[in-house]
Amino acid sequence: MNMNIANKLTLLRIIMIPLFIYVLLSGYSFWAFVVFSVASFTDFLDGYLARKLNLITNFGKFMDPLADKLLVTSALVCFVQLGQLNAWVVIAILSREFIVSIFRAIAAAEGIVIAASWWGKAKTISQMFMVIVLLLNNYPFEWINFPMDQVLVVLATVLTIVSGFDYIVKNKQILND
Repeated sequence: MNMNIANKLTLLRIIMIPLFIYVLLSGYSFWAFVVFSVASFTDFLDGYLARKLNLITNFGKFMDPLADKLLVTSALVCFVQLGQLNAWVVIAILSREFIVSIFRAIAAAEGIVIAASWWGKAKTISQMFMVIVLLLNNYPFEWINFPMDQVLVVLATVLTIVSGFDYIVKNKQILND
């Protein structure tokens, strides 16, 4: 296993997840915001470094999206426990993640790599912004009485479902074997 800087950043993101969960469930939402933001930045940074320095590895291809899913879904499950998010939203998002992950595994077994689409990237970005605004309890949008947190929940949920359909429709030949 090649533990280059990009892969180390991915592992750091995974290691930060228990800290994030502990801080969030302990009621320190600002510090949870800080930990989540740093972890999210490592997602951008590891991808940037992997492409720029040609550090792309099989480990990174597998672990980077898994780290993202673990970070975001950990936050979503905590938000249900804290009463900030309805369970059906988390179920919809988790269902998409399981379906696409299984779909990708089937494709990989056939030697096919399914690249991330624009929809998938938009889904990830919208989910991360949703988590950040939920962690900040809709700050600063509460000042103007705008429910940005709820807008982002709807946007992230819609983009999650659309991106899932997009993966399946574009790669439906995998299911025909």
